[in-house]
Amino acid sequence: MTSFDTTFTGPGTDIPDLDWPNLAFGYLQTDYNIRHTWRDGRWSEGKLTSEPTIPLHISSTCLHYGQECFEGLKAYQTASGDVVLFRVDENASRLRYSCRKILMPEIPEEMFIESVMQVVDANRRFVPPYGTGASLYIRPLVIGSGPILGVRPSEEYTFLVFVTPVGPYFKTGFKPLDFIVEEDIDRAAPLGVGDAKVGGNYAASLRAGVPAKKKGYADVIYLDAREKKYIDESGPANFFAITKEGQYITPDSPSILLSITNKSLITLAGEKGLNPQRRRVAIDEIVDFTEAGCCGTAAVITPIGSITWKDKKIVYAKDGKPGPHCTELYNALTAIQVGDAADPHGWVRTIPG
Repeated sequence: MTSFDTTFTGPGTDIPDLDWPNLAFGYLQTDYNIRHTWRDGRWSEGKLTSEPTIPLHISSTCLHYGQECFEGLKAYQTASGDVVLFRVDENASRLRYSCRKILMPEIPEEMFIESVMQVVDANRRFVPPYGTGASLYIRPLVIGSGPILGVRPSEEYTFLVFVTPVGPYFKTGFKPLDFIVEEDIDRAAPLGVGDAKVGGNYAASLRAGVPAKKKGYADVIYLDAREKKYIDESGPANFFAITKEGQYITPDSPSILLSITNKSLITLAGEKGLNPQRRRVAIDEIVDFTEAGCCGTAAVITPIGSITWKDKKIVYAKDGKPGPHCTELYNALTAIQVGDAADPHGWVRTIPG
């Protein structure tokens, strides 16, 4: 993968000279981010800024008590040159849910969508060209920024949105990868915050994910914390599989983040006759799957080539290629996202400009 200098020289007007098809999934400085502040029971108007750092009090609740949550979505350029968002209303809804879980003020949907659209428009020159396989990743973030020394909610919060152009989350792109089942480390507990997009969940996953990657696996697949019998999710994304009967199944668990990508795939799978079902998925069922994958905004769909569990290695991609159902779903989803296919569900929103 190509790496780039992230030194910021100020807002510009020219299209960046980037190797768009070979972008890594990482941070590159863009022109603007947008910020709102919560004080005295209300959110301020958004302010566009080119400053890439945040002034924080040393006693901010985000630093000490984990009052922080975020979202991830993407903007795409279509063949006609439009810039579009995919299911931005769902991201607004999920961020409100995450805020409620850790007692932070919710971000009104209209404010969320307006902020996302404004910052994307302000950074339009960084939206990767159509056909490059890259996208503009959008990161909304809410943090407790007020000075509190005691375990209680902050009295001040910051909501900000920044963007960066990215390539595939896994550098191999849409190719099967190897995963390993994690049995000794839990990502999240039932009735905790595993179903919210809070930073602590991702910090907790490092202890399992980093060793797995050193062993040559793409990431881990977690089991439920209570019984260690059921699949929860993969490290960075939701898990799904195709059964021998040709059914799309995905875990139903109180400990996993409800992926907007997975929600979309369930709809598409139903349209393609895959009879999708969200249910408890026992780990010993993996020997009977014909295909498996993980899905999310960053990963889109990553086909799973094999799953290693105890002393078994169950191989799905024997020829090293994604299965037919993963391929069909990937093509259907990405075609809608970039405007190459009809959008009967109203998932795509065009940014004026």
